[in-house]
Amino acid sequence: MTFEPDYGAPQPAAPSWRQRTWERVKSWRPGRSATSAAAAPAGRRSIWGWTWRVLVVLVLLYYPIGAIVTEDIDDDPQFAARGVAPGESRAVATAADLVTREVDVHTWTPMMPFFTPAGLLDNMPNFQRGIMSALGRFSTELMDQLGRTRGSSQTDRDLEQARGFLNEQPNIWLWQPSVSLLPSTTSAQKYRAGRDKLMAYNKRLGSGQAIFERRADNLQALLDRIANDIGSDSATIDQHVIERAGDLFDANCDDIFYFNKGRIYAYYLLLRDLGVDFQNVIRDRELTNAWNGTVETFRVAAQLDPWVVWNGYPDALLIPNHLLAQGFYLLRARTQLREISNILLK
Repeated sequence: MTFEPDYGAPQPAAPSWRQRTWERVKSWRPGRSATSAAAAPAGRRSIWGWTWRVLVVLVLLYYPIGAIVTEDIDDDPQFAARGVAPGESRAVATAADLVTREVDVHTWTPMMPFFTPAGLLDNMPNFQRGIMSALGRFSTELMDQLGRTRGSSQTDRDLEQARGFLNEQPNIWLWQPSVSLLPSTTSAQKYRAGRDKLMAYNKRLGSGQAIFERRADNLQALLDRIANDIGSDSATIDQHVIERAGDLFDANCDDIFYFNKGRIYAYYLLLRDLGVDFQNVIRDRELTNAWNGTVETFRVAAQLDPWVVWNGYPDALLIPNHLLAQGFYLLRARTQLREISNILLK
């Protein structure tokens, strides 16, 4: 018996060139031609198909999940140095431990390249940059004022080196083609070296081999430098609000906010512990209440943590302006610092 083909029956549509190309891409493997790929066992083709799909998914999840795991804006107000020996400076110990926390416990994100998950972060790098800016200022004042008897006395070698390391740029990675084709010292390594110098100085201070002048004029000079930094931050806020207020797509307002937050947080910790280092001066000048109120203002400003940083109009009804809220506390803290400074001058 023979069967004649039914020429009237509908024939399956031929695959388009896109479908044929996609099938070739899915079945392609290095070192194999299209003919051999077509002849490969169906099981092996299936394994390869699932493998590359899994790899694509892992790459797509690597950045967002890695960034979420890395981000840690640590503004713990209870953070303090442990094991401070008698005679050592609590503020210096806190500065050293703060470097350890941000560089070793957390990831130093400002230097991370774009191909790492931390390279996607925005708020944490600015927060850490603000912290290091405050520590760099503090190390400079340690070298120039607190760590020497008078301006004509010799500079402490450990403090001089600590100042140099802690004021380095925060975004230096292992390799910078714009500077050198050879591997370079990273920002994290330099900050660790600065921390080690602070710790060495504090150990010598505890054993009576270093100087930490707990005088009113030294404290007054340090407060003036901090007030100047805060004044600069408030001016940055003012200029940005004038230029960009009401812009709902402002991508820079959070950078300013978190840099200021990091600097205020570091200054809060330092001022809190400087109150212990200079407790005799504060008590003799009857500054206890004023000092505690200033430290509290810094703490409140450092704890501002909006879900999204908005740069709305100053008189907006629905969209707030978090930069102006932060700026209020900055100016209040600056005013309080100036009041204490004026009392110390008398």
